[in-house]
Amino acid sequence: MINIYIAIGSMILVYLLVPANIWLSKKCGNVDQPRDRSIHKLSTPRSGGIAIFLAVVITQLILVVLKFQEANNLFYGLLIGGFLIVLLGLIDDIYDLPAWIKVLVEIGIALLMISFNFKIDLLTNPFGNPIQTGIFSYPLTICWFLLVINAINLIDGLDGLAAGIIAIVSLILGIASWSTGNYFTTLFNFSILGSCIGFLRFNFHPARIFLGDAGSLFLGFCIAALSIAGNAQYKGATALTMLVPIIVLSVPLLDTVFTIFRRIKSTKHIFRADKNHLHHKLLDIGLSYKTVVLIGYFITLLFGLISLGFLLVDRKILLSLLLGMGILIFIIFYNIIKSEFMKK
Repeated sequence: MINIYIAIGSMILVYLLVPANIWLSKKCGNVDQPRDRSIHKLSTPRSGGIAIFLAVVITQLILVVLKFQEANNLFYGLLIGGFLIVLLGLIDDIYDLPAWIKVLVEIGIALLMISFNFKIDLLTNPFGNPIQTGIFSYPLTICWFLLVINAINLIDGLDGLAAGIIAIVSLILGIASWSTGNYFTTLFNFSILGSCIGFLRFNFHPARIFLGDAGSLFLGFCIAALSIAGNAQYKGATALTMLVPIIVLSVPLLDTVFTIFRRIKSTKHIFRADKNHLHHKLLDIGLSYKTVVLIGYFITLLFGLISLGFLLVDRKILLSLLLGMGILIFIIFYNIIKSEFMKK
């Protein structure tokens, strides 16, 4: 029951903090102006992630005071690393930092998180015991932080898309953590869940404020950190080591990988923004703005349920569920496309 209270509390906090965030962004001139690659047509305040960061921190500190949360090494790592990544995103929102500087700082933050024991020590082996990463733990962890942080940053291209997807991802990771007794990450995930839901009130199309890099980098950082924080804590839950987060993040991770290869193939700078992401392609074929966002939510939820299936369900039952989901997704996509292209 505490998880529901945490989500509601975080949602209320964000709801109260965002208006101040909007005012401050406008006051400081931290506003996104429409550009060639922009989909929106009006200037919009940025760095809405500040409200989400504050809501998560306040909620977790209250839990520590009430003895529901433990102020351990992981706790301090998340707070310090979260503050640094939000600061990086805020500076980037205001000054538009070169991509290589952001990557270097992200690597530094990843190394800091490793010192707080956020490491990929195990990899899922579906045919037996998990694989020990050994000396490869450090480069794998750094790559994981870079991939997830920038994947969430890249999908933040439509109003409400990134915040909604992270809400679903944090819900799935929260359930997975709770089912395996990892209550530390459970409490953080439900705090992020509530914060994202509260933020969507202001961020869903047409958005009154954007996440900005301060928000997308922070949310990506949280998911990257929380998905590996429990590697040493999931006693007996070997199926969870990296499998759940990889499956539930399939869409943004694959979009990021394809984006990198596409830009390399076309000899473009891999960090230069464009309008060739999956959500842009769906808009190009004629789907409406909100339809594309809802498709993103649905696919993320679908992969999330699949990932939980590996953790909670017998394999035969899982295969039956996958077949049923496959039929369901075909019917839904058929009707969405039919309704969009049959419009007069």
